[in-house]
Amino acid sequence: MAIAKAYAATSPSAPLTPFQFERRAVGPHDIQIEIAYCGICHSDLHQVRDEWGGSKFPMVPGHEIVGRVTAAGAHVKGFKTGDLAGVGCLVDSCRTCPSCQRHFEQFCEKGAAFTYNSFEMDKKTPTQGGYSSSVVVDEAFALKVSPKLDLAAAAPLLCAGITTYSPLRRFNTKKGDKVGVVGLGGLGHMAVKLAAAMGAEVTMLSTSKSKEADARKLGAHHFGLTSDDATFKRLAGQFDLIIDTISAPHDYNKYLGLLRLEGAMVLLGVPPEPTPVAAGSLIFGHKVLTGSLIGGIKETQEMLDFCAEHGIVSEIELIPVQQVNEAYERMLKNDVRYRFVLDMKTL
Repeated sequence: MAIAKAYAATSPSAPLTPFQFERRAVGPHDIQIEIAYCGICHSDLHQVRDEWGGSKFPMVPGHEIVGRVTAAGAHVKGFKTGDLAGVGCLVDSCRTCPSCQRHFEQFCEKGAAFTYNSFEMDKKTPTQGGYSSSVVVDEAFALKVSPKLDLAAAAPLLCAGITTYSPLRRFNTKKGDKVGVVGLGGLGHMAVKLAAAMGAEVTMLSTSKSKEADARKLGAHHFGLTSDDATFKRLAGQFDLIIDTISAPHDYNKYLGLLRLEGAMVLLGVPPEPTPVAAGSLIFGHKVLTGSLIGGIKETQEMLDFCAEHGIVSEIELIPVQQVNEAYERMLKNDVRYRFVLDMKTL
């Protein structure tokens, strides 16, 4: 076993502080990655502060991990020392249930092993995340990261990237499609970039007029101010697909009215309270309201390859790990454009 340096939370009310723990020894199918960068996801803050319940402490957050392979087990075939590699939200699953067989490891019927605040598949060994110096993972759950991509800016692709790529692919987004993106944040800015790269005509839907210039720089063709009810009349029946990234309470019915016949709206955000949906909002127009959760390993690799082909990375603010608590407070104020990334070399 090797000692990993990290930043961890010891309770829901405690700031993250320096921490050390043991990573498992590199097994025959494992690789060890020296972590160069780790993105900060809003779910890190939720789990550190036990806002979803069930948090386990001490907790090392982080599931947007990129770095270089420093060791490889005897039976590893896909990676070698020196390769760039990444780890996203998953580090293992049962690999045999129907969900895993369909490459939906995130829905493993025996309970996937998530990268932190979870357990390995033995359901006893805690997992710890990427706010750390290294990680050991089975190569089946490691991702290849192209050297064409800026490594720091590629880190958020491992969560924000796949979370938005997956529903775009699921609904076969292509040239000529009209896609609306609700909310311009860590997820929304990636949805705009990816949908535009797929050839869609993209409209940013935001409550803030100040986001219009950024949205257009990121690839949006149009902008709709959703704090103005006239926007919903003007855009009624316009979209093939809406990607909704908002976690604050909002009226789904208004946005469903923006869909074309047989259009779909995909929920990525999780508002704190249930949201009423009128049956008529779906019945009239054969509309679909659905959700999406990250992606499996196969699709995540596909996303990384697509991003390398199209030169897509996240818009980031790179900070030393010692500023993580300040970054959390700034996230709560939406004071980031659009993703914080920790420089783990500062650990």
